[in-house]
Amino acid sequence: MAKAKTKSAYVCDECGADYPKWQGQCLACKAWNSLSRVSIGPVAEPGVGYAGTRSEVKRLADVAAEEAPRIVTGFAEFDRVLGGGLVPGSVVLIGGDPGAGKSTLLLQICCGLAAGNGTLYVTGEESLQQLALRASRLALPMDRLQVASETRAEAVAGLIDQTKPRVVILDSIQVMQLESVESTPGSVTQVRETAAFFTRLAKQTGTVIVLVGHVTKEGNLAGPKVLEHMIDCFMMLDSPAGSRYRTLRGVKNRFGAINELGVFAMTDQGMKEVANPSAIFLQRGDVHSPGSVVTVTWEGTRPLLVELQALVDQSQGGYPKRIAVGMDQQRLAMHLAVLHRHCGVTLADQDVFANVVGGVRIGETGADLSVLLAVLSSFRNRALPRELIVFGELGLTGEVRPVANGEQRLSEASKHGFRQAIVPFANRPKKVQQGMVVHGVKSLSAALDVLETL
Repeated sequence: MAKAKTKSAYVCDECGADYPKWQGQCLACKAWNSLSRVSIGPVAEPGVGYAGTRSEVKRLADVAAEEAPRIVTGFAEFDRVLGGGLVPGSVVLIGGDPGAGKSTLLLQICCGLAAGNGTLYVTGEESLQQLALRASRLALPMDRLQVASETRAEAVAGLIDQTKPRVVILDSIQVMQLESVESTPGSVTQVRETAAFFTRLAKQTGTVIVLVGHVTKEGNLAGPKVLEHMIDCFMMLDSPAGSRYRTLRGVKNRFGAINELGVFAMTDQGMKEVANPSAIFLQRGDVHSPGSVVTVTWEGTRPLLVELQALVDQSQGGYPKRIAVGMDQQRLAMHLAVLHRHCGVTLADQDVFANVVGGVRIGETGADLSVLLAVLSSFRNRALPRELIVFGELGLTGEVRPVANGEQRLSEASKHGFRQAIVPFANRPKKVQQGMVVHGVKSLSAALDVLETL
C-alpha cells in the first residue's frame, strides 16, 4: 500500500498568495522574503487507503430544513446584529480598533451566558488575573464562566473536548498558532490556518466559536481576505473619536441581514445597550443654523434618524475641496455636478464639506437628496425647518428615485416629532401620517421648489 504524501506550499505573509516552491519575491504583491512554508498535511492518493464515510448525494427536497434553536445572549442589540442570536456550529468574527470594547462586550456576554450554557473564554493576550480584575470591576457574575490562557490551537481544541462548552471565545485569532505551521503568530499564514482549524472544529462539534480580530491602520481586518470567507458572521465594532458610543455593524451574516446596526454606550459599568439610537444621533443644538438636515437611513431591518451637516465656503486655492465624512466622497462630487447641470447652481469656486453627525457611516443611496439640500442650505445661508425630514435617491438625470421601506421611514420620523417631509413621489404613503405633511417630488428641481414654500 502506498504511503500518504505530505503536501506543502509556500504562502505569502503579506497577501496570502501560495506557490509550490520558495522564491524571493511574491509575484502577486511584489513583497520580498515574505513566503513561509506551510504543511498542508498528509494527502492520500485517490482510491488508496480510503477508510471513511463516502459523501451521499441527495435531492434538495429530501434534506430536512430544520433551523437549529439560537442561543440568545441577553444583549438585544448584539442579538439583532447576529440575526436573532448565536447559531450552534457557527463561527463569528468580531473586529475593531484597540480600546473599542471588544473584550469588555464579550466578557459581559460570556458571564451572562455561563449561567445557562457552558461557556469557555480563552485569552491569549491577557492573563487570567487581568480578566478577573475586569470582571470584578464590572460587577459581573464569575462563578460559572470557565476561563483559560492559551495560544496553541491544538491545546485549545483539547480544552474544548474536555469541557464541551456550547460557546467559546478566542481572544484573539492573531495570537493563536498551529504547531505544524512554520510561521510566527499573527502572520497571514498562521491566521488563515488557525481560522480554518477552528472553523472545522466548530462544524464538527456544533460549538459556537467567537473569534476576536485586530484591525490595520486603515481600519480593515488584519489578515488575509480569505478569513472573511471562512467564517459565518463578521461584525465590526466602531468607536468614533471622542464619543462614548459604539456601533456594531454586521458586515457578513449567513443567518441574518447584513448591515444590521447595534448601538452601545461605554460606561464605567461596561457596555450598555442603546434601545433608541435615533434619539442619540438627533441631539441637535439649540442654535438653528444653515446646512443641517435630518434624514432616515435604513440599517439592516430598522430605520435610523441621523443628522447631516454641510458647509460651503469660498475656495482659497485653485482646486475646490470635496470632503465627505461618513458617506461616499465620490458620490458627493457626482451629485454636485447634478445640482449644477439640472438646477443651475454652480459650486465650482466653493469648498464643500459634508458630515454625518455621531460617527455613523451611511452606505445606502437614500441620503442623496438630503445631502444636496444641506449643501444648498449652507450655500444660500438659509436654515431649513427643524421639523423637516428628507430622503430619496438622486439619479444623474436629476430625477428623485424611490427608496425601500418608505412608509416605515416616515413612521419613524413621525414618532420623533417631524411634521414636514420631502420624499420621492413613489414613496408617498398610502395612509397619511397623522400630523405630517408629505411632499412627493419627482426631480431635484421640484424638491427645490418645495423648499421655497416651507
